[in-house]
Amino acid sequence: MTRSPQIAVLIPCYNEVLTIAKVIQDFRAQLPNATLYVFDNASSDDTAKIAKDLGVEVYYVKHRGKGNVVRQMHRFIQADIYIMVDGDDTYPAEYVQTLIAPIINKQADMVVGSRLLDDTTSEFKLLNKWGNRFFLIVLNTIFRVKLTDILSGYRAMTRELVENIPLLSAGFEIETELTIRTLQEGYIIQEVPVNLRKRPEGSYSKIRVLRDGWRILMTIMTLFRDYKPLTFFSFIAGIITTIALLMGLSVFIEFLETGLVRRFPTAILVASMILLSVILVITGLILDTINRRFRELNFQLRRFTQNHDEHARELKHPINQ
Repeated sequence: MTRSPQIAVLIPCYNEVLTIAKVIQDFRAQLPNATLYVFDNASSDDTAKIAKDLGVEVYYVKHRGKGNVVRQMHRFIQADIYIMVDGDDTYPAEYVQTLIAPIINKQADMVVGSRLLDDTTSEFKLLNKWGNRFFLIVLNTIFRVKLTDILSGYRAMTRELVENIPLLSAGFEIETELTIRTLQEGYIIQEVPVNLRKRPEGSYSKIRVLRDGWRILMTIMTLFRDYKPLTFFSFIAGIITTIALLMGLSVFIEFLETGLVRRFPTAILVASMILLSVILVITGLILDTINRRFRELNFQLRRFTQNHDEHARELKHPINQ
């Protein structure tokens, strides 16, 4: 008899007193056998109290930031399927069965509730919508994928993915990091359409557009450097070389006409920039080689762990000969 997967619904919260009860009730109705957990990020209202009164296990995370909360979720909760959903009631619970279906059928390691697929009617603020699309273009271009929503807070994940993906982000850039690391570690992402709702009256977003937008962009560029160092440093080298050639063109033309180099500072600067470009490319080559070796080592360690776990299960449940 096949054991039903253990499902955990993880709800990060910060001052969601107006919505947390409805979120809990809606997900309980959709997943009566799942275990719900609220991770309260030092709320100043009664969010945690309401969750406790509804019989939900509450964890307290003192360090502010959604990334800090998600890391604690992955650290303390054990399950076969993890569902992460914001506590602001903007993600309808009715989509959760569609969200977990690809994982149950072993078709994906992460399923993202995309608010930007063609057949969705999500209620975005205009600035947030265009910000999402900008980051999406940057990420899809750099990592050569075709995702439609990298910032969604509505996701389902497997145990293997949660246990093997390292997360370092502290704030709202956590979804971006989670997406990129999932892709680069070879896991499969699927997207399903989800309609984003407006927050109820009196509820407000915790995102600071400029600060968090900058952090998201820096996360993309940092992981670009970490996972594709040769491409990253070659790109920078290409920009520097182009600028150097444009600056040096007049010096070269003058040399052809007069046989003299009168602007030595410019010539020295151009030569230094080209030398810097060469150093950057060499740096990219070295880091790319190291990166490949570490990924090979990580693959071997992961395979060893999987074999060890399978052997342990066989010892616990011996196969009848």
